[in-house]
This record gives sequence, C-alpha cells and structure tokens, in this order.
Amino acid sequence: MPGNSQRRNARTTAKKGASGGSGGKNRDTLKGRGKTLPADERPWHKGYSGTEKLPSKTAWKQDKERKAASVEGRAPKIGKPGSKDTTWGRGGTGTGKPASRKTSPGVSARSGPRVAPGRRSQTPKDAPELIVGRNPVAESLRAHVPATALYIAVGIDVDERVAESVRTASDRGIPLIEIGRAELDRLTGGVLHQGIGLQVPPFVYESFADLLSSSLEQAGAPLLVALDGITDPRNLGAVIRSAAAFGAHGVFFPERRASGMTATAWRTSAGAAARLPIAQVTNLTRALKQAQQEGFVVAGLDADGETSLYDLEAAVGPLIVVVGSEGRGLSRLVGETCDLRVGIPMVSTVESLNASVAAAVTLAEVARRRS
Repeated sequence: MPGNSQRRNARTTAKKGASGGSGGKNRDTLKGRGKTLPADERPWHKGYSGTEKLPSKTAWKQDKERKAASVEGRAPKIGKPGSKDTTWGRGGTGTGKPASRKTSPGVSARSGPRVAPGRRSQTPKDAPELIVGRNPVAESLRAHVPATALYIAVGIDVDERVAESVRTASDRGIPLIEIGRAELDRLTGGVLHQGIGLQVPPFVYESFADLLSSSLEQAGAPLLVALDGITDPRNLGAVIRSAAAFGAHGVFFPERRASGMTATAWRTSAGAAARLPIAQVTNLTRALKQAQQEGFVVAGLDADGETSLYDLEAAVGPLIVVVGSEGRGLSRLVGETCDLRVGIPMVSTVESLNASVAAAVTLAEVARRRS
C-alpha cells in the first residue's frame, strides 16, 4: 500500500491555493486620512477664522441643530454662517464665547438645579426649614417651636393630628397656606410629608462672647455645656433640653462637622431652645481656652476618665461640661484642653452611654451638688 493514503483522516481534497484578491474594492481603506488641518481651518477649534468652507459632516450637524432649535423655539447652539464658533459639542452658547459660570446666588448655571438621586438640593444657610409629617408638626406646635407658616396640601384626609395642628396654628396666629401636593413635594425636596409642613425660621445664635459674659453675671456659679462634634440633631436637642432642666446657662458647639439648630433639634428640645442661649464657635478649642482664662474649669466626659463623676469637686464652681461625639468621643485637641476627664460610674459592663444620656446624668449630678 503506497504512502499513507489509506490512514484514518487522510486528506482527500487538493491543498488550498492562494486566496483571491478584492479586485480593488477595499482600496479606499488603505488610504490615509491626509494631513491634519491647521487650526484656522477647523470649525471646532478656537483658532478657526470662520471663512473656510465647512466639512460636509460638520455642516450637516449644524443644519440639524438649527432645525431642532427652530422646532423647540430656542437659539441654536452654533454660530451664524461665517462667524467664529468655538463651542460646538461642548454645551456652550454657540456665540463664540465660552459659557459663563457666573450665576445669581442659589441659581444653577444649568437650565435647572442638578440634584443627586435621594439627596436634597443645597439651600442657603439662612433659608427657612420645613418640619414635615403629621406627628412631627403636631409635636412641634405643642412645644411652641417658632413658626412662620403652616402648609396644608389640598385634598388631604384630615385626621385628629391635622385638625390639632390647624387649631393650634390659628390660636398662635400662624398663617395657614393651602398648597398643591406637587408644590409641597418641591418645597420638601421629595421627602415624605403626609400633606402637611411647618415652616420654621432660621435659628438666631448668640455670640460666644455674650454667652460667656452673661453666664458670669448669674447669681450662682456659671454652668455651660460644650458639644464636641455632635452630628445628630436629636442628640443636640436632647442635650439642650437637659441643660435647661438642670440649670445650665448656655450651650455652644462648633460651626463645622456638627449639627446646627435644625427643625429636628428644635422639636427634640421641646421648646427649651427658645429659653436657653445657644452659640456657635469657629474653633471649639480656642473657645474653651478663652473660658479657662475667665476662671472656668473644663471637664470632658470620657468613659476612661481618671476622675469619677461622684468625686467632681469642681461642680460647685464655674464649670464647662464637654460632651464628645456619638462615635469617637472627645477629639484629641479638645481632650488635651480639658482640665479634667470625668467618667460616669456604671454597675454593668456597658461600653458607653449615649451622648445625650451622658450629658443628662452629668448635669443632674452637678445640680445635686450645687443644691
């Protein structure tokens, strides 16, 4: 048997010859794009002189933009024929000048405010705030939270909470405003409002110098509460409520990285914020050192503090109780500034108390000693 023609899988056809050519059909794909045009001949370049003939593709895009602008009743985002246009494809104005980013305060440079999903748009610091929800509004009115208007959505189901809110607002002379649900959605930033909202004015803070001087003018020993990075407005309101209950003369906290007197803090304080001086400071450490120069003893609450709350002899003199943040406690610089680190004795092995609870326990002990 000559060769191996009888073996398994042996080739039975002729070998493949040379592949055929394209006949010149693909000749254009081998051509280069030519030289790069100078800047004054490129319509999309800022150096374009505006006198050269537009490339066919660019002319088609501009013609399409003109037709779309005429249908929508707006100015096209391209320049006039023969004029210099440097903004094509960049969202510019089409007049040859870059789009200006200068806008009025609180107005976006775009056609509308750009808000991230699930987040409220930024509002001015001194803008009024809305308390929303039937229970929160009713509780705020019971606590005599200052209010400038009560918004009621048209067509909502009136229950006893809404009726109480309307009655209380009327007795206090607060304007009642009927509003569409869509408009109330816009005012609240999409937050669930249950068809009712209470507008509260921005909180007016005391200056720290006035807070310090007024506390020193009190008949007894002055007592102040400082908050180091409390970010939960409910904790802030609870501390203010405890401070007013146990005879403190004021509360102060930093402007940055801390909660301010929001509507939630107003509601949680149960009206105590209207009776107690509250100040914001630029630098908490500097404010504590200023108070120390005036004769205050600064006591920071610390779970590992070397001084027991029951042994706090400084409670009968001028005192500042410093409450740390919910998670990390006292910051390093504030802890180093404190004259004392005070721990609260606990029977069971609990890691730490909530910030507002720790403040209430401490202020109660200070009030007991002073009585």
